[in-house]
Amino acid sequence: MTPAPQELTIRPLTDPQELALFRQLSYVFDHEFDDDLASGRRRPEWMWVALSGERLVARLAWWSNNGETPLLLDVFDLDDTVPEPERGEAGLRLLETATAAVVPAGAPRPEYGRFVPADWREDPAAREIVEARIRVMERSGARMLVERLRLEWRAGTPVPEDGGRLRFRPVADREDLLALMTPVMEGTLDAHGRADLASGLTAREAAEKHYDEELAHYRTPRAWWRIAELPDGEPVGFVIPARNNYNPIIAYIGVLPGQRGHGYIDDLLAEGTRILAAQDDVVRIRASTDLGNVPMALSFARLGYVNFERSFDMVWD
Repeated sequence: MTPAPQELTIRPLTDPQELALFRQLSYVFDHEFDDDLASGRRRPEWMWVALSGERLVARLAWWSNNGETPLLLDVFDLDDTVPEPERGEAGLRLLETATAAVVPAGAPRPEYGRFVPADWREDPAAREIVEARIRVMERSGARMLVERLRLEWRAGTPVPEDGGRLRFRPVADREDLLALMTPVMEGTLDAHGRADLASGLTAREAAEKHYDEELAHYRTPRAWWRIAELPDGEPVGFVIPARNNYNPIIAYIGVLPGQRGHGYIDDLLAEGTRILAAQDDVVRIRASTDLGNVPMALSFARLGYVNFERSFDMVWD
């Protein structure tokens, strides 16, 4: 094992030409950095390194959907050949130095999110890598918010035809969807939604936040979005098929409280999947759900979605 150096240079990248240095450590987003920088989703000044001489011992990066304000800390890597406690100390120094420079004083710190193997707890080597990063975040004051299943439908997987027990119509406008998103917050199993409500937001305010901070940014057609109704016109729920910057996705599914327990979630998921699968050159559809949202996870499994990975989010209160 190589001992960690005590002398570190901690700085942001000077320009995109330093990506080769940044990629001396690896993570699943490495192939996206060039396009993210070109599109403005990342900036060199949001991508930081901790160096011992010319050797990279830790790195981190923030991501944004608009290029204006960092939204998510989604890259944080350590040189795992460095033993503890030196490895953790290097990571913590990098995290605190970069955060102080990038996040305005008094502003909320963006969440930390990471993709991890589906079996990371069962694999000792993977578990140590994951827990090393969690330890650094916890030392900085973060706490675990949620662990999620990452799911994937693959081209060729059968999708059931519309059984006809629900009618589907496009979403008319923002208010049309918010009128259903608001009551869906009642009894939600989604950790982010529960956190919004616990922070003091009303159900309507939490729904507006979700719409404005996520759904409104999808550039794919709003005509894909569907509201489900019973034959008499009574609303049941909605599904939001979309495409983010990387994949077709099922962005959101909601069933109204009074309609839960009838299996309508399967109808909604199938409708959203049919819409995306019918588009040109779709080889996969991505989705995710909280580990604790068992009904949603079972619905994805019934439709043939595969749990290929997990993720977790940590937050600073």
